[in-house]
Amino acid sequence: MRLILTIILLTLATIAIAHDDKVVSVDVLTDDSIRTEKTLEDVVVKPKTSGKSKLRITNTEMIGHEELIRAACCNLGESFTTNPSVDVSYSDAATGARQIKLLGLSGTYVQMLTENMPNLRGASIPYSLGYVPGPWLQSIQVSKGASSVKNGYESITGQINIEYQKPQGTDGVRANAYLDSKLKQEVNIDGSTHLTNRLSTSALFHFENRQTDHDANGDGFMDMPKQRQFNGMWRMAYVSPVWISQFSIKGLRDERVSGMSHHHTADQQASSIAHYGIGVNTNRYEMQWKNGFTLNQEHNTSIALMTNGAIHDAKNTFGRRTYDVNQKNGYAQLMFESDITPEHNISIGASLNYDKYDEAYDTGMEVFPAPSGYFAVTEETTPGVYAQYTYKMGEKLTVMPGLRWDHSSVYGGFVTPRLHIKYTPWDCLTLRASAGKGYRSPHAIAENVSLLASSKTITMLDGMKQEEAWNYGVSASLNLPVAGKNLEVNMDYYYTNFINQMVVYTPINMVGHTRNQYVFENLDGKSYSHTMQIDATYPFFEGFTATGAFRYTDSKSTYGGELRIRPLTSKYKALLTLGYKTPLEIWHFDVTGSVNGPGELYDQTKYPAFFQLQAQVTRDFRHFSVYIGGENLTNYTIKNPIMGAANPWAADFDATQVWGPTDGAMAYIGIRFKLEKL
Repeated sequence: MRLILTIILLTLATIAIAHDDKVVSVDVLTDDSIRTEKTLEDVVVKPKTSGKSKLRITNTEMIGHEELIRAACCNLGESFTTNPSVDVSYSDAATGARQIKLLGLSGTYVQMLTENMPNLRGASIPYSLGYVPGPWLQSIQVSKGASSVKNGYESITGQINIEYQKPQGTDGVRANAYLDSKLKQEVNIDGSTHLTNRLSTSALFHFENRQTDHDANGDGFMDMPKQRQFNGMWRMAYVSPVWISQFSIKGLRDERVSGMSHHHTADQQASSIAHYGIGVNTNRYEMQWKNGFTLNQEHNTSIALMTNGAIHDAKNTFGRRTYDVNQKNGYAQLMFESDITPEHNISIGASLNYDKYDEAYDTGMEVFPAPSGYFAVTEETTPGVYAQYTYKMGEKLTVMPGLRWDHSSVYGGFVTPRLHIKYTPWDCLTLRASAGKGYRSPHAIAENVSLLASSKTITMLDGMKQEEAWNYGVSASLNLPVAGKNLEVNMDYYYTNFINQMVVYTPINMVGHTRNQYVFENLDGKSYSHTMQIDATYPFFEGFTATGAFRYTDSKSTYGGELRIRPLTSKYKALLTLGYKTPLEIWHFDVTGSVNGPGELYDQTKYPAFFQLQAQVTRDFRHFSVYIGGENLTNYTIKNPIMGAANPWAADFDATQVWGPTDGAMAYIGIRFKLEKL
């Protein structure tokens, strides 16, 4: 508690810090997120690596390195702490798995990209946010609504693109070490070097470990799992005037152990209650190779061939239940792009996606004549072609229609139309509109494995359809001069309407069903989501910037013939972030507070709104930085995150109804080190 109080006092003390030196800073938004500085007498020009991109036709928010280090950012799931658009929460109270929500819908409807190639799909979705170490990130781009047809058909609510640290960047070694009050340790090391003036290479390593048996609420279950992860990546890049080639391989081993704590097990042995254990062991391997060739520099004519492959193997144990899944994915894309004239651009291409799932699910309940569950092998091959045209009328108007056709070996052929319009009537105002379709191939348990952390039975109907939805959106970005400073205001509205969807629900008063079920079935009725958001950023005085945001969500779906509020979806969210840097940027103080609105659980039980607070103080030195902070400083937690924890073998046991924090206040300390070639 002393540490937490110290953080708060230091944050409040920022208003008393002053310095005589003056530096005028001009921000320029760049999409490559590579920080450079050019000094012109007393003016320092620094590319703005975070915020709304004015150049892109899509409604895209850039999260650069400086924004990422405002929090501990141990992994991708913790990179959206200060972002008002993306919500991150725990998917259950046992495994520590995090999930995201965008536009009022789960992360399964967000297309995840790594360096603009589809990745982290299917079986990797439940734990994928923990597979990307924060210190590896160079930047993140969050695009709302329909996206470009170049990246495929899977985007429904938007895209999240991850850019890793590049080997062709600055030569040197960088490291990050982290320790929190729950005794979680992390170490990250990466280094890069230029072998020649065109060829460069880099290696990145990540290790995290937590082996404490932590049970603060005394319900007999670990609040957070014991976890150990090894993660490594090797990259090479060749950059010449006519040929750019990037190659990378990545390997991961993730181990999670949870369930009853040792103390609880000892207490319950006399009652003959068997130990309820949870184990998740994952091995994942990835490969990516991208090649781009410039054919005509004057017209920006180029051709590119990009390939990506992944093997994801996970073994899950929840009490007596076991679920093993092995997913093999291969993706290739060939694209051609050219500026016909300065006003007209054309992009055409072809892609091929292959997925193979090997699944084995056993409920652990003996049903004559064989154990219940299933074994399945599913394969899907989807070739496709696309064309996209872009018209630019100077800086005022940009129109980008796109169309793609794909053919699934499971679902047949389908067409994906998309349209984007950007209009800038004045320098201070940018208007955008988008409309488009998206499709997904659903995999019930692979994408919802956290639902196994309960006594509810899983009921799936045969013949699941391909998910299909329309998304429409409008947005406005304003830059207004107020008191000699620039006020940035962004407003947007998005509507997602499903034609087909795999819905998951607990039956309420339905004939032939009980509350002790999770039912997976095709949508029979309406399913939609409306989201409206407004956010504003203003630099009140030199070094001090505040961002406030409010979002309202109306997200509903038809479950068993009844139109209901979508479970575990808060009705609104309000967020305020405050950041202060001393004139020489030696000290950094950051505070983020958020109010998460009320909602409903699967059984239609209501949950209340709650407030969370986090803060961090950073001190920069020549070659390293020390940071100290705290999360969930209000110490707010769900009273009973695990229902029926006293007897996990009973019918009312359920660890999946998680709508808020399951763990109390946490403090952390870390050090970032870099030794780079000037």
